[in-house]
Amino acid sequence: MENNGSKLWRLNKEEKKEEVKSGKALTIRIALSLLFGNIDSNDERQVVPMGHGDPSPFNCFRTSVAAEDAVVDTLRSATFNGYAPFYGQPPAREAIAEYISKDVPYKVSRDDVYLTLGCKHGIQIALTGLSTPGCNILLPRPTFAMYDAVAAYTGLEVRKYHLIPENGWEIDINSVEALTDNNTVAIVVINPGNPSGSVYTRQHLQKVAETARKLGLLVISDEVYEHITFGNNPFVRMGEFASIVPVLTLGSFSKRWLVPGWRLGWLVTTDPTGFLQKSQFMERVKEFISISPEPPTFIQAAVPEIIEKTEEEFFSKCINVLGQDADIIFEKLKEIPCITCPNKPEGSMFIMVKLNVSMLNDIQDDADFCLKLAKQEKVIILPGSTVGMENWIRITFALEPSILEEGLERMKAFCQRNAKAL
Repeated sequence: MENNGSKLWRLNKEEKKEEVKSGKALTIRIALSLLFGNIDSNDERQVVPMGHGDPSPFNCFRTSVAAEDAVVDTLRSATFNGYAPFYGQPPAREAIAEYISKDVPYKVSRDDVYLTLGCKHGIQIALTGLSTPGCNILLPRPTFAMYDAVAAYTGLEVRKYHLIPENGWEIDINSVEALTDNNTVAIVVINPGNPSGSVYTRQHLQKVAETARKLGLLVISDEVYEHITFGNNPFVRMGEFASIVPVLTLGSFSKRWLVPGWRLGWLVTTDPTGFLQKSQFMERVKEFISISPEPPTFIQAAVPEIIEKTEEEFFSKCINVLGQDADIIFEKLKEIPCITCPNKPEGSMFIMVKLNVSMLNDIQDDADFCLKLAKQEKVIILPGSTVGMENWIRITFALEPSILEEGLERMKAFCQRNAKAL
């Protein structure tokens, strides 16, 4: 029997475009696989992957030696080959609690921490815990597509609030208030922003927390790109405002330590009042975790040493490269008339830019643009429609700077070649 993945690979060009455009439970991985499938196999140039969220293939984004040593030590000890407890090994949970506590004005305890098989698993756990009949959840537009996909499978209604591009992709508070009703259970806040590259100020996050409290909403704070900032705004945890409103924090080692394949994430109740721990929602979360797979035991065992021994120099080096990449992409995109960049990215590894298809020949929309760019230039970028923004595109800049420049030059050449005559 042919599986769904095989069927997707056999789709003709028009059907592929519709699949890429569709926001209906289409994960970024599936969208990217369709784009890679459109590459000209006769083109001998290197693929430039500017649609991924995985910087690990590039030498400048290798994880810390301390992290590698910690994993090797726990693996070779032969004492971590068995099953782990449902919620994760206690030393790992304690280490993550202390790690989070450094950024919030109260003590996070081990009992507040639940280890997950990457942040995607955390998203699945959180949304499943919220998916009771008739309930809805607020997601940003644009958003990380996994939230839409999980909500579709759990039957949780999604309502999209607006982010304001010209104002650093800040949350449109009026939009949040207009969408909320008695059945709205939570709002998801992604900071630093994927796909926007935004970093919210302390004042803005406090306003969001106060709005959530007024509306009676749980805040789910997606902080996968924590501390990956290189602009004017420092990273501030939403949990800093947990005395105002309960916050469920999602995070992982994936991005800050540059190891997405290690699949070590966490779900943390940043909740000094203890409201969440006593709630029916957390009971549902615990029940779901009890039937879920857990991160590899030897990776869990390495967590305390990874956190303790990774030096600040490692993080600074990564941030410096990303800051250089952000400068490159912001300046190079100015040279492409059909693309408008509302903001220079200040965090994460992404930038959202607006595409003016009226300036191009035979380009119908963002999906068509990305498919033809892959075909003609072997450059992969993500159609904005997969993250809720049609005729926008999301570009990843977490590449070796020289490879990023090459990709942007090819993108510029593609737009020039397909530009309408003035």
